Amino acid sequence: MSVTHPTATLRLALVSRNTLTSRLALIIGGVLFLGAMAQISVPIPGSPVPVTGQTLATLLLGSAYGATLGLTTFGAYLAIGALGLPFFAQGSHGLHVITGATGGYLIGMLLASALTGALAGRRWDQKIATVIPAMILGELLTFTFGLLWLHHVVGQSWSWTISKGLTPFILGEVIKIAIASTALPTLWRFVTKP
Repeated sequence: MSVTHPTATLRLALVSRNTLTSRLALIIGGVLFLGAMAQISVPIPGSPVPVTGQTLATLLLGSAYGATLGLTTFGAYLAIGALGLPFFAQGSHGLHVITGATGGYLIGMLLASALTGALAGRRWDQKIATVIPAMILGELLTFTFGLLWLHHVVGQSWSWTISKGLTPFILGEVIKIAIASTALPTLWRFVTKP
């Protein structure tokens, strides 16, 4: 029988102090993590959307931080990138990135960080049986917004949108779900050890 930790999120289990200073430090650390993972970027021929480490970072960060802090951190990441720091994929920056072809994915990740954080607050990140569906839901939210926005911005057919905005990413996203779904329950096992 698995024992769940009484603290709902990894962040609270590992950093029990909930002061303004600790939250700001976590937000800064999270923004730097997201920015670094965004630089793990592989262009897809014919697609304006690269494969990046951002989605994995979003799944991990949202789950570890919880809904409110995860959403705040990803929101800060978007704001900093929009203001000009090269934190988006391939060192890009500016508001045009958010309003451009990849903007829907960024907004989807913002919402996914809140969703995975909310599910982690209900301890979905502590067991394989629940963490996998949580990660899948986060990915579905990211790609739903991403595909809708990509289709709108580029004005191409839905078959083009799917072939350039979803199909090349499936294997990578399955691997990211596997990494997050393995890492989170494993970390909880260390946290819950007496």
